[in-house]
Amino acid sequence: MITSLCPWDAPTFLFFSSNVPTLLFYSHIPSMIIALVLGILVFSRSKESGVARALLIIVSLFFIWCFADLILWATNNPGTVILYWSLQVLIEPLIFLVSLLLTYRFLSKKEPSFRAKTLAILPLLPLIIFLPTKYNLIGVNLVDCTAIEGFFAHYYSYIFETVCIAVIIIISVRAFKQNTDLSKRKEIKYFGLGMILFLLAFSWGNIFGSFSSNWTVAQFGLIGMPIFVGFLSYLIVRFKTFNIKLIGAQVLVFALGFLVLAMAFIRQIQNVRYVVFFTLIFVIILGNILVRSVKREIEQREHLEILTSKLSALLQQRESLTHLITHKIKGVLARSKAVFSEMLEGSFGVLPPALQTMAQRGLESDNEGVQTVDLVLNASNLSSGKIRYDMKLVDFKTIVEKIVEEKKALAKTKNLSIEKNISDGNYIVFGDVFWLTEVVRNLVENALRYTLEGTISIGLQRKNTKVLLSIRDTGVGITDEDKKNLFKEGGRGKDSIKVNVDSTGYGLYTVKLIVEAHHGLVWVESGGTSKGATFYVEFEGNSESR
Repeated sequence: MITSLCPWDAPTFLFFSSNVPTLLFYSHIPSMIIALVLGILVFSRSKESGVARALLIIVSLFFIWCFADLILWATNNPGTVILYWSLQVLIEPLIFLVSLLLTYRFLSKKEPSFRAKTLAILPLLPLIIFLPTKYNLIGVNLVDCTAIEGFFAHYYSYIFETVCIAVIIIISVRAFKQNTDLSKRKEIKYFGLGMILFLLAFSWGNIFGSFSSNWTVAQFGLIGMPIFVGFLSYLIVRFKTFNIKLIGAQVLVFALGFLVLAMAFIRQIQNVRYVVFFTLIFVIILGNILVRSVKREIEQREHLEILTSKLSALLQQRESLTHLITHKIKGVLARSKAVFSEMLEGSFGVLPPALQTMAQRGLESDNEGVQTVDLVLNASNLSSGKIRYDMKLVDFKTIVEKIVEEKKALAKTKNLSIEKNISDGNYIVFGDVFWLTEVVRNLVENALRYTLEGTISIGLQRKNTKVLLSIRDTGVGITDEDKKNLFKEGGRGKDSIKVNVDSTGYGLYTVKLIVEAHHGLVWVESGGTSKGATFYVEFEGNSESR
C-alpha cells in the first residue's frame, strides 16, 4: 500500500527540510532549550519543592511540544502528522493545567486538595477519550501537511485553556487582595503577569493558526517565549535558590549564544529584523533583572560592611571599658584587702573580738570580689582569643583529685559531703593544666554553692576514646528554660540569684569557652527545680602515657 505524501522531500535528522521556515530555528530551538535548562537548574537546587517540580514538568512538556512542532513542519508523511499533531493537542492543555497548579502552589504556599486536583483533571478526560477519533483530527491536508481539526482540537482544548487562564487570574487577584505586605504584593503581581504572558505567548500562535490556517505567521507567537525565560529568572531571584549573579550571567550568555546562532539560519533581511527585535526584548528583560539583583546585593554588602565595622568598634570599646572598670575595681579591692590584712595581723593593735570578726568578713568579701573581677577579665580575654593555651599531655585524673581534696574543707563548713567515683583507666588528655583546673574548680564550686543539703558526687570515667567528667549535686536544679542561656555570657538561672546573690553569669560561660578551646563538650542535665543537676565535661582522651 502506497501512502500519499506531501509535495516536498522527506526530512533529514527529523526536522531539517525544505518546508521548514528558517525563522522556525529562532522561534523554537533557543526557547525550548533555554526553558528546559532553567527548569532543571531550579529543580536541582530545590528537589523537595512542589513549585520546582511543577516548573520542571511545564518546561519538559514545552520542550516536547516544540520538538513535535519541528517534526510536523519537516515531515511529508500524513501518518506522522496525525501522530504528532495529536500529541500537541494533548500536551497544550496539560501545560495550562500544570501552570494552574504551579500558580496555586506558589501563591498559596500549600498543596491543593485531592478534590481540587480531581475537579481540575476531569475536563481533560473527554479530550483524552476522543483523542484517537475523528472528533479530534478529521484528516490531513496534503497541500501543506497540516491536520484538519475536529471539535475537540479546534474548540474544546482552547475553551479549557481559556478557563485555566481565567482561574489563574482569579487566584492571583485573590492572593493580591489578601496580602497587605507590599513586597509580597509585588511578587504576586509579577508572578501572575509572567505566567499569563507565558501562556498567551505559547497559545497565541496555535489559536491564530487553527482559525486562519496561516501557520507561518503563527510562529511569531513562540518568538515571544523569552518572556518565559524572564519569568523563570524572576522565580530564581525570588526563591534565592542560588547565586543570581553567577547563574543569571550564565543564562544570559547561554541564551544569547543560541539566539545569535539561530540568526545564521535566517536568509531574509525582514526576518532578521524580527529576530533582532525579539532578541533585544529578551536582553532587556533578563538584563534588567540581573542588573537590579547585582545592585541590590552590592548595596546589602556595603551595608553589611558598615555594620561589621561599627560592631567591631563597639566590641573594641566594650573590651577596653571592661578592662578599665575591672582593673579599677581590682585596685580598690586590693587596697581594701591590705587594710583588713593589716588589721588582722595586729598592725593597729589588738582588735576587739567583734571588730576582728568584721575584719575577717571584709577580707573574705574582698577576696571574692577579686575572684569575680578575674572571672570577668578571663571571660573577656578568652572570648577575644587573647589567651594562649600551653597545650601538652596532662593527667586529667590528677587535676580532678586535687580539686576534690581542695574543696573538702569548704563542703564540711556547709555540712555537705563530697563523693569521688573515679574508674581505673588512662585519663591523659591534651590541654592546658591551668585552664583545665579552672574548669573543674568552677564546676565543683558551683555545685557546692547551689546545694543547700546533700551530696556532691564527682565521677570520672573513660568511654572508648573519651574522658568523661560528671559532677552531680542535690541542689536547686535547673529548668529547661534556664538551660538555654546557662552557658551564655551573663546567663544565669532565674532562681540562682536567690541562692547566690553574687552570681555574675560568667562562670559557666568561661567553662564553655575553655572546654571548646580544648575541642571538648560541656552540657548539663536536670530534672527541674529542686531536683539537682549533673554537669558533664567530655574531652578526647590520649592513648599515650606521660
